[in-house]
Amino acid sequence: MAWNEPGGSGNDRDPWGNRGKDQGPPDIDEVVQNLRKKIGGLFGGGGGGSSKDSSGSSGSGMGLLVILALVVWFVIDASYIIEPAERGVVLRFGKYVDTIQDGFNMRLPRPFEKVVRVNVDNIRKLSVGTTSAESLMLTQDENIIDIEFNVQYKIKNARDYVFNDMSPDVSLRQATESAVREIVGKNKMNFVITEGRDVIVTRAQQLVQETLDSYGTGLVVTEFNMQDAQPPEQVQDAFDDAVKAREDEERFKNEAEAYARDVIGKAQGVAQRQVLDAEGYKSRVIESAAGESARFTNLLKEYEKAPEVTRERLYIEAMESVLGNSTKIMTDTQGGNNIMYLPLDQIMKQSRRGNTDQQQDIWAPGFVAPTGPGSSPGQINEPRGRGGR
Repeated sequence: MAWNEPGGSGNDRDPWGNRGKDQGPPDIDEVVQNLRKKIGGLFGGGGGGSSKDSSGSSGSGMGLLVILALVVWFVIDASYIIEPAERGVVLRFGKYVDTIQDGFNMRLPRPFEKVVRVNVDNIRKLSVGTTSAESLMLTQDENIIDIEFNVQYKIKNARDYVFNDMSPDVSLRQATESAVREIVGKNKMNFVITEGRDVIVTRAQQLVQETLDSYGTGLVVTEFNMQDAQPPEQVQDAFDDAVKAREDEERFKNEAEAYARDVIGKAQGVAQRQVLDAEGYKSRVIESAAGESARFTNLLKEYEKAPEVTRERLYIEAMESVLGNSTKIMTDTQGGNNIMYLPLDQIMKQSRRGNTDQQQDIWAPGFVAPTGPGSSPGQINEPRGRGGR
């Protein structure tokens, strides 16, 4: 039966242990006292006895609670979980003791030891030249240049970063500005703005890193970029004109070099061809002379064997070579006044036509076209006198 069910017996009791229906709410002091007794019982104290025993048990229970609280505080305060990107610098009464790696670590609690967390993987950025006091620099040729740099860096040594320098980031800014001013002051303005940008960036990064290492800042420069480099705004227009003139000079120079390469290439080709032609002509003449010499030697041998026959054959060959290139032949007979004229070109044309019915008679002094039976084209009749036809 429930404690408050109607019709119950007089032994009903409420949740606070009160009997009867006419009693008031529970006493707070009594509840606390009961709670102390129960805790004391848990740690070895008796639940009953005199008031003296109850007071001793309560004191020992509170002491154990304090000890338990101290143990919990020690465990919590002495435990450190270092992230993978972090390193923990351990200080014992302010003095460096150790550098702990990532993971779970146990050290002495405060105030004995203190752990300073340092992120060594985070890439930090620094801009130098955002103000005119930093950006305006003097070059070797006494020109003023407006320059801006962007530096990316990270921590390579957590102990040095925490102890060796009070403000490592400020030291980096000052070292960067000093290095850039030194390098710009040793070079001319055109070199800094145009082709010398990469050289200046590389040299400035090396110089800044050397300075940071000498200070022991624990920083390392990962990237060094030149964001902008130009003359001051007051002389920007004049400088743009100078840059445009320099670009025109380079363009004209490139065009002249291209034209020179084209002309020289063609001249070299012509010269090479002439050299090859001359070598070919030389070889041809030498071979021809060698052949003529061999032919003359052979002809001399034949002439020595039969002079008359060889002389007649040479005459016939010479006449063939001469008359073979002639289109008209005129012959004269001994002891007469008749001259025969043979137009060989016309005769050859007629022979190529191949139409004997439509042949055209070709008359000339001393030439008679064939007309009788059995005659053929190109046949020559008896010669006639000069005066008769």
